[in-house]
Amino acid sequence: MPTLIKNGTLITASDTFQADILIEGETISQIGKDLPHPSAEVIDAAGKLIMPGGIDPHVHLDLPMFGTVSSDDHYTGHKAAAFGGTTTAMDFVVQEDKGFEYSVDVWRKMSEKAAIDYSFHMNLTKFDDKIAKDIPNLMKMGVQTLKVFTAYNGKLRLDDGGIFKALRIAKENGMLIMAHCENGDVIEPFIADALAAGHTTPEWHALTRPKWGAVESSLRMAAMAEQADSPVYIVHMNAGGEVDMLKYARERGVKVMGETCPPYLFFSVDNLRQPDGAKWICSPPMRDKEDNARLWKGLHENTLQTIGTDHCPFFFDGTKPIMYEGKEVKIAGKELGKDNFTKIPNGLPGIQDRLPIMWTYGVRAGHITANQFVAYNCTNPAKIFGLYPKKGALIPGADADIAIWDPEKKIKYGVAHSHQRTDYNLYEGWEIVGYPEKVFLRGKMIVDGERWLGKSGDGQYLKRGIGEIL
Repeated sequence: MPTLIKNGTLITASDTFQADILIEGETISQIGKDLPHPSAEVIDAAGKLIMPGGIDPHVHLDLPMFGTVSSDDHYTGHKAAAFGGTTTAMDFVVQEDKGFEYSVDVWRKMSEKAAIDYSFHMNLTKFDDKIAKDIPNLMKMGVQTLKVFTAYNGKLRLDDGGIFKALRIAKENGMLIMAHCENGDVIEPFIADALAAGHTTPEWHALTRPKWGAVESSLRMAAMAEQADSPVYIVHMNAGGEVDMLKYARERGVKVMGETCPPYLFFSVDNLRQPDGAKWICSPPMRDKEDNARLWKGLHENTLQTIGTDHCPFFFDGTKPIMYEGKEVKIAGKELGKDNFTKIPNGLPGIQDRLPIMWTYGVRAGHITANQFVAYNCTNPAKIFGLYPKKGALIPGADADIAIWDPEKKIKYGVAHSHQRTDYNLYEGWEIVGYPEKVFLRGKMIVDGERWLGKSGDGQYLKRGIGEIL
């Protein structure tokens, strides 16, 4: 049966206007005022906001780390995403020795339980001539992005020569390199010094990963991209100086794009100094309040292009089970590093939190406009990663991925409200004003207030095409 959403206020990346939306099958068929359709199910959205479903360009589900695994899988993480208004998520495939096709197949198998639509990026953590020749085949699998690291020496990092070669291959094939920018050559001796001095508490995770390493690595990556004449997308920008480098490079015509994540806008190294500081352990780490402010300014001025989550949750205390969908779940977590910060699993929950937090503390606080909110969280990721206009848009022909927002709904947020499968929430006790009321995935309502109408297997794998450079 068609669905007609009437009387709502549509918010896109460029416009805000009142209109009705007619959904037929899995797509938006019409947008206009006073649309008639005698057989459609009518949803009155008077007083509500209508936005495209969110696209999270950066998540880690089912990710092995430090002898455990991130606590959300491709069902629980997707369910949480949907309750927060996100209908598409992009995960990272671990590069296996058996090749790219095998690696993607492993992740496709784990994703059979997907509850929202999804696609993949490929981690490029090994590189030789054989791998170089195989990279273009990723496009046949619908993967047009490769992530490289300038840190994690001896584990994930490629040297600059390998990264430069990857950039040139990407250029030749219409692909995009994503980069985790820290300086591993600086981090490793700092960690060794800290441990030798007996510094084992969570704050030392941040103190051994200095922001200058992120700043110079970001500019170095932009410089390599310019010399390879190939675009680059810098993930999870966390230091104010990185935004300065992004602005510097973009003003000079470099095809570099930047993503940040909500925790880098709100938290600092001081949170790691709290008794529960392990909750804030992620890489790159929290910085300082001036970095929060510079990142907000970068969003306000459109220097940055997207907001992702880097969702990679772990239990704070994995020795105690939690209840999830009526079953006890216990997964080892951050307690693994209670005596040594280097053993704390790196990652934070956030896939459900992103849109409500950014609406209340971004849009309502005046840091960004409602249209920028849609651009950063929906439309820009769709364009950059080859999903537009099927995703990230409210236009006829687009998938009917839609979030109906109640702009006045007030929620005392926290772990009790979240569907993320972990035992804590970074925003515990924060007041949210504005929250998704109904969420549609390709025309099917999967969230209705507090009711979960989706199911495992609802999500489709999205083979992506060549994206845009924004």
